[in-house]
This record gives sequence, C-alpha cells and structure tokens, in this order.
Amino acid sequence: MSSKPLMSRWVEQLQSQGRYTFTRIQAEAETDRTFVAAQNALRRLKEQGRIVSPRRGFHVVVPPEYRATGSPPASWFIDELMRYLGQPYYVGLLSAAAIHGAAHQQPMVFQVMTSKPTRAMHAGKVAIQLSMSSRLEQMPVTEKQTETGTMRVATPETTAFDLIRYQAGAGHLSNAAIVLAELAERIDAEALVGIAPLVRLPDVQRLGYLLEAVGEGGIAGPLARWLETRRPRAIPLRSGGPGEIEVEVDKRWHVLPNEELEVDL
Repeated sequence: MSSKPLMSRWVEQLQSQGRYTFTRIQAEAETDRTFVAAQNALRRLKEQGRIVSPRRGFHVVVPPEYRATGSPPASWFIDELMRYLGQPYYVGLLSAAAIHGAAHQQPMVFQVMTSKPTRAMHAGKVAIQLSMSSRLEQMPVTEKQTETGTMRVATPETTAFDLIRYQAGAGHLSNAAIVLAELAERIDAEALVGIAPLVRLPDVQRLGYLLEAVGEGGIAGPLARWLETRRPRAIPLRSGGPGEIEVEVDKRWHVLPNEELEVDL
C-alpha cells in the first residue's frame, strides 16, 4: 500500500513549504498516482479553486486569500512558468515600469517579453500578455525579489526603449510619454547609449524626442550625441500616421511630430 499522500494533502504540503507551482509529472510521481488518477484529482482541485493551470501540465497553488481572483499574482509564478515552457523572458513594458515605480496607470495585464511568438495565458483573472523580441537575451535586465523567489525584469533603460518599440503594449504614444516621465529618475543616461546599438535607429529617435517632450532632455543628451554620429534620416513620430503635415522636423532628433502628445503629469 502506497505511503505517498493524497493529491489534496500533497498540494497543502507544497504550500506549507512555500512552493506554489508544480507540474503534472511531479504530481504523478510524488503522489504515486497513475496519469488518469492524477488528472481526476487535479480536475477536482481546479473545480474547488485550489489550483489553476495557465498552461497545460503546469499548475499554480491558489492560497485562500486569492480564491476570489482565482490565482496569486503572476509575479509569484512567472519565473517557473517560463522555465517550464523552456523560454527566456523578462517582465517588460508597463509591468516593468510599474515595478520601477512608474505606476501612473497600473497595467491591466502582466506583460512579458520572450524570444518567440507565444499566445497569451490566463490564470483565474490574471492575464499574461507575451511579446516577442529577437534581441531578448541581449537586452539588460535585473533580478527582482518576489514573494516566492525571483523574476527577471527589464532595467529602466530597457523598459524605456521597449515602450517605444512596442507601442501597442504601451497603450499609445502619449501614455508612453507619461510613463517615461515617471520612469526618468531611474534612467541612467549612459546606459541608454549602451542599449542604443541593440535597437532600431527610429526607436532611438522617438525615445529621445519623447524624453525631451516631457522635460527630460538632460537624460537624453548623451543619446542625442550618439545619434548624431549615425546621421539619421527624418522619421514620423507615429509610424503609419500622417506624414504630410505643416510642422517642422525636430532638428535634434530628426522626428516629424505628426501626433500631438497629451501629457497630463
């Protein structure tokens, strides 16, 4: 007769050890259940709201205080989830900005950058949105402590460039400008120059323009000097926006301001 615990008891033991994630294979092995028996037990726990599965085969323990939302925060399990998927990642865009203190607008979803197209995930009411970056592993990140371990988070400088590159994730240009204004005190001007060769030249131009537009031209100074060595061509502030409008090209950033920024700081 097996001395291994029932599934429900095993999940309680995980939580008591401060472990909030597990895989189906772990559950089968550590409770000595067959595939079918394990699946049935896991299904019952899901129905009771005690676990949630953002991806097939990967489960998150839901403490009682998070039963109403159906999941603990994504920060509790994102590192283990991305490791389970076998994909490099970092928390980015508005989620990273909020972690660094730029919380003008709390993101409705948890935004993650990864190396290949990956569909969105849900754990209860927690939504995880993933964007693909071909330069993911070259972009500077920092390790942040979480309630259950650590997670990789874009540095303020990486976050700034991503807000320009992935405008849909930032909401819109005006929102990106507001977030940059709040993020500015955490941004290192020389670190921006260090990242500039990793991104597209128009992203450098648009970031510099937005920083200056929110009164942070000083931070953008080294970036402007780097840009001048690249002889940039004039580009529209909003790609896909009107190009033939009666405004002058900004001489410092070579940006045609074809969209009026609404920045309420």
